[in-house]
Amino acid sequence: MKRRVQTLLALVLTALWGAGIYAGHANGHLRFLDRLEATLTDWRTQVRGVQAPPDLVTIVAIDDTVVKRGGTYPLPRADLARVVDTIVQFKPKVVAIDLLLIDRSAAIGDATLAHTLATGPMVLAAAAIFPSASETVAPASAGPLAALPQAERFLLPLPMFADHADVGIVNVATGQSGSPLSVPMLFRTDDKVELSFPLRVASRALDKPLTIAPDHLMLGDLTVPTDSDFALPITYYGPRRTIRTVSAQSIFDGTLDRNAIENRIVVIGAAVAGGGDFFPTPFDSLMPGVEVISTAITHLVAGDSIVRDRKVHIVDALIAILLPMLLVGLLAWRRSALGVIVAAAVMVAWAGLNLFAFTHGIWLDAATTLAAVVPPVAVLVGVQLWAGGRRTQYLAAKSRSLAQFQAPAVQEWLARDPNFLAKPVRQDAAIVFIDLSDFTALSQQIDPDELQDILQAFHALIDRAAVDCGGMITSFLGDGAMILFGLPSAMPDDAARALKCAIDLHRGVERWMASLPPVIGDRLGFKIGAHFGPIVASRLGESHQHITANGDTVNLASRLMEVAAQNDARLALTEALLDAADFHGAPDGVLSGPLLTQIRGRSGVVTVWFWRDQNRPSQAAAKVEMID
Repeated sequence: MKRRVQTLLALVLTALWGAGIYAGHANGHLRFLDRLEATLTDWRTQVRGVQAPPDLVTIVAIDDTVVKRGGTYPLPRADLARVVDTIVQFKPKVVAIDLLLIDRSAAIGDATLAHTLATGPMVLAAAAIFPSASETVAPASAGPLAALPQAERFLLPLPMFADHADVGIVNVATGQSGSPLSVPMLFRTDDKVELSFPLRVASRALDKPLTIAPDHLMLGDLTVPTDSDFALPITYYGPRRTIRTVSAQSIFDGTLDRNAIENRIVVIGAAVAGGGDFFPTPFDSLMPGVEVISTAITHLVAGDSIVRDRKVHIVDALIAILLPMLLVGLLAWRRSALGVIVAAAVMVAWAGLNLFAFTHGIWLDAATTLAAVVPPVAVLVGVQLWAGGRRTQYLAAKSRSLAQFQAPAVQEWLARDPNFLAKPVRQDAAIVFIDLSDFTALSQQIDPDELQDILQAFHALIDRAAVDCGGMITSFLGDGAMILFGLPSAMPDDAARALKCAIDLHRGVERWMASLPPVIGDRLGFKIGAHFGPIVASRLGESHQHITANGDTVNLASRLMEVAAQNDARLALTEALLDAADFHGAPDGVLSGPLLTQIRGRSGVVTVWFWRDQNRPSQAAAKVEMID
């Protein structure tokens, strides 16, 4: 229940974040996203590749060749008149002059140009002057036109030229990367609204009525979607000169091809190096502004512009809210590698869908979606990593605690097989018992804290010996312990390791008792019994389980401690253990026996041997004795 509430809270906060990011960007804030979107748009355009534009527009470029011929720039009005007159004679649909004719020049040249403009369908360029470098200023009034770029004033062509032509505003809107991503279709001042230059040209070329709606234009029956601010999104067909371009020098040379002009839209513009009217595009670091304008004109006439209208913005908003919620939900649902893989697959699918839509004419926002997705996903992953680290530390602490109660081999076996010993197992094993003598009487006479220290030291000694020999302490019995050799699986050297453990315990406990204060060490003794034979290993208990062994072998090993004490020995070993360990004595120890004895509570006779250190004072002779 707690996890469900946490997941629900994470989803709600993620939805609010996505909605806030989209609303903030849509209202003109978070401008850094514009730069990111411009970069991603350039990348998507490059992935889409070069496309052949509809062959509708011819650019007549006033380029470096023309300037070298005439020696001056701007082009003299008389020369411009000659260019226009030649083009008109080849009967174009419309002649669009992307040059600002706002200043007077030689009277004869101006008069000649004015006369020439009256001979054919003409559109002249004007410019909007804005109060700052940005064309997006706060709207001064409500209504559909409030989102239009508001200019301080318009720089219109001289009346002597404007009287013979239509006029359109030639400004373009550049993104944060400097690349024009859209062309406004309408501009306004406090008291006037003007059409853009590309819209004037397209309307004149098609010769159809123009209808302007909030999210689209109608040129007769042709619908052209626009953005929410009446801007036409543009995508580039390719690098410069992808749209058919001829040099104006061909007019002066008399080599202009009639087929490049007749029944086409002709745009006259500057392409002079250093002229200033150049923009970076995805395919070109410097594209003449006249080709940017011609791209917009082609979109309008052909109806092939990329769609970024109100419906697309609604989809953008939904994606900005739902995609991060989906990813957070997946990561919260599957806190594992699977959840990460599925979330990554969803992001790859979104990227693929976004690119597919762009290459097929729909401009879905990428930057806003990334801004909505990355922070909440990063926060969730960070929280999960932190919580995972805390859980790892918790489990490590639990594992360390468990290690204090289970032998390392058993821990590993249980990790591999949680059902280990769920059913009893019969096998051969070696058992070692050790117990302190006279400890109960001593415990009544010394301080409890001191008693605790003695027990801790004794248990630590047993633990080291058992671990070193690969045994498992099944239980500490107060002042004694039982050590089992044969789990988690029986091994050929179980008996040998049990014998070594018993001898190590004998020596270790002797040294330990010698290190105790005489008042304590002299009063303590110990006894060890070790045997090898069949046992039944199992897990006992319900809520709290422990691993244990039982059977005659266990009982006999325990009784051997009595046999050792009764025979003034400290380590009693059965012949079965010695045979299984293939033990033939050691140069540093003394093995005495055998003693044929009967064990209390058990029928039959057991052969017992006693072991001591070679340098230990001789023990009393072993006594053969019947034990009740």
